[in-house]
Amino acid sequence: MNLFLFSRAFFYIGKTQPFHYQRITKWISIKKMAKFEVVMPKMGESIMEGTILKWFKKVGDPVAKDENILSIATDKVDAEVPSNVAGVLSEILFNEGDVVPVGKAIAIIETDTAVNPTPSPSPATPSETTVEAMSKTPASTAVSETNGTRTAVETFQSAATSGRFYTPVVLNIAREEGISMEELARIKGTGMDGRVTKADLLNYIQNRAKGVAVSTTTVAPTGKIESAPPAPKPAPAHHPVVYDAARSEVVQMDNMRKLIAEHMVRSKQTSAHVTSVAEADVTGLVNLVKKKKNTFEATNGVKLTYTPFFVEAAIKTLKQFPMLNASVDGDKIIIKKYINFGVAVALGERGEGGLIVPVIKNADEMNLVGIARSIQDLALRARTKKLLPDDIQGGTFTLTNYGTSGNLFGSPIINQPQVAILGTGAIVKRPVVKTLDDGSDVITIRSMMYLSLSYDHRIIDGALAGFFLQTLCKTLESYNENSSL
Repeated sequence: MNLFLFSRAFFYIGKTQPFHYQRITKWISIKKMAKFEVVMPKMGESIMEGTILKWFKKVGDPVAKDENILSIATDKVDAEVPSNVAGVLSEILFNEGDVVPVGKAIAIIETDTAVNPTPSPSPATPSETTVEAMSKTPASTAVSETNGTRTAVETFQSAATSGRFYTPVVLNIAREEGISMEELARIKGTGMDGRVTKADLLNYIQNRAKGVAVSTTTVAPTGKIESAPPAPKPAPAHHPVVYDAARSEVVQMDNMRKLIAEHMVRSKQTSAHVTSVAEADVTGLVNLVKKKKNTFEATNGVKLTYTPFFVEAAIKTLKQFPMLNASVDGDKIIIKKYINFGVAVALGERGEGGLIVPVIKNADEMNLVGIARSIQDLALRARTKKLLPDDIQGGTFTLTNYGTSGNLFGSPIINQPQVAILGTGAIVKRPVVKTLDDGSDVITIRSMMYLSLSYDHRIIDGALAGFFLQTLCKTLESYNENSSL
């Protein structure tokens, strides 16, 4: 009865007092809860997925705007993801340890903000774009562009009928390795709903190269994944490690170490690695740093080390040999007309915290002071975990200075999608034979160092690499205590 009287009264108010009726309905719409999706952010070019490390909030917790709600990891950087709105965390869509494609919703936050009755559709994620291209355009190529880079992803008609989801990273690897969609559909996936992850595909490729029988699945037209009959007497993927458990310690790889390992293996599978080594007499450079380091620091507020000179000399040499400042895209060579210089930074007290490569953007436009400041700033922020996603992407060439730990030379692995990486060894004093102007030889003590260049033999031949190294050596040997800084 009371409900009946209330409804009649409400109807009467609406008929006799339209202004107040509108105010009531407006208030009701405001109190509707809006739902905002938190999506997996893109943490760098070529990064198509991230791993959820830890949730800082649980369902039902209040969330402030810009408050960090979870941490994620990619193969390049760990980061914390803040909320763009204030509200209550109503849903968590993925658990810790899950690998999630970029652009995929990972949580829902409810707020008191009114919902727009006709919200604009959210832009399609890279994964959604790829799936849509596969279903609409058989035997076509889906192209995604990020910061001027283009990533081609071949698609096939059979992918549309398989009902199975593949990330752009998996499709790229399959294309490069010549794996058809039919073969890809038979690979057993360990991801969510049987999804084939990048690790699954790389493991399949590695075992296939060794002639090892691999576990496969059959994908029905409905998308249901059914286990295929096991191969008879499959050979083990690898021999188990035999060790004395009483005198051994088992340490589980952390997320960064696992991602570094995967990135290094991927680079070896992508590029035909070759390493060339040259020797430089840097006695003049040693004298220059020794003479001017105090004045340089007092004037510019940054320490003077050898690394800025290595970077400056490499930049000058890259301008003469632009093929080493390039990338390979299928059968195309992309030569960069700019130099974004990556400098590897070891983390932890003795490098036990992994390795990261922050990038000096437009390094070819800087002088020595600018390079030195950038190196010090990036290295400090790398060691204090304050790097931004933009700080580690877009590199075109990389330097790794393993001489800081006393090593003479090494064979570094190329930082994809680059085609070359320079390694600088320790500077040591050695007796060296020198030829005088009169043609006689003398033995003298000089400061010497080795330079090693690992390069992609698909586009860089030994002669080109050799001329690059010799030109770099001459540039380093041109420094002396009278050089201007």
